[in-house]
Amino acid sequence: MEVVVLKLGGASLQNLETLKSLSLMLKDLLKSGVRPVIIHGGGPAINEELTRRGISWTFINGQRQTTPEMMEVIEEVLAKNVNGLIVHELKSSGLKTIGLSGAEDKILFCSQTNAELQQVGKVEEVGLSSISRTLENSTDVIPVIAPIGIGYQGEKYNINADWAASKIAVALHATKLIFLTDQNGILDGEGALIDVATAEYIHDMIRTGVIHGGMYTKVLTMMMAIDEGVPEVQVLNALLSHQYGRGPLGTRLVDNYSPKC
Repeated sequence: MEVVVLKLGGASLQNLETLKSLSLMLKDLLKSGVRPVIIHGGGPAINEELTRRGISWTFINGQRQTTPEMMEVIEEVLAKNVNGLIVHELKSSGLKTIGLSGAEDKILFCSQTNAELQQVGKVEEVGLSSISRTLENSTDVIPVIAPIGIGYQGEKYNINADWAASKIAVALHATKLIFLTDQNGILDGEGALIDVATAEYIHDMIRTGVIHGGMYTKVLTMMMAIDEGVPEVQVLNALLSHQYGRGPLGTRLVDNYSPKC
C-alpha cells in the first residue's frame, strides 16, 4: 500500500477554496492507488478562540506556551471545530473521510517538551492502530488527524502539526510527505522559488539566514523526515493542490540531488 501524508496548514484554511482544491488532489491520488493521510494545523482558529475567551498567550522560541486552561480550548478547536470542518467539506466533495484525534485515538504519544512551555508535547511514539485499521478496512477512506498528543499518564499536549505530520509519515513508511501551506514553496535569497533541494542545500540557506521564521521550523521537520527514511518531502501552496501531478509545483526536498545554486 502506497501512503502519502499531507500536512494541511492552519493558515491555508483561512480560505475555504483550499479544501475544494484539496478535494481534487485527493481524488486524483485515490484514482492512482495512493492512500492519503491528512494531519492539519489550526493556529489562526486557536488564536481567534483564545481571544474571544479573553485568554492571552505567549510564544517562546516559536512555540505557544500552553497552560491547562489553554489546552482545553486548543483541543476543542483542533479536534472538534477544525477537524470537523475539514471532514465535512471533504465529504461534501464526495470523499469518504474519518476524523481522528492524536490523543483520543492513541496516535501521538508525547512527553513534555520542557517545563516552561507547560503542555507542549514532543512526540515520542506514533501508534498506528487506528490509522492502519482505517486504511486496511476500506480502499478509499481518508483519515484526518488533529495534532493533539497524549502523555503516558493520560495528560493532553499541544503539538506542532509539522512535527506530528513528519513523525506520522516516518511511522507509516510514507512514500511522500507534502506540506500544504499558504506559500508557494521555499524561496532563495532573491525570492525565486526553489524547485528541488537537498538537506545540505537547505542547511546552507539556514546558515546564511535565507531561511528563517516559520519556514525554518518547517524545513527542520522536512529534513528529519528525509533523514528517517521518507524518500521525498514537498511544500506547496494549498490553493494550487488541484494542480498536483500536472507538472513542477512547489519545492521538493530529496535525499540525492544537486540543485543549481
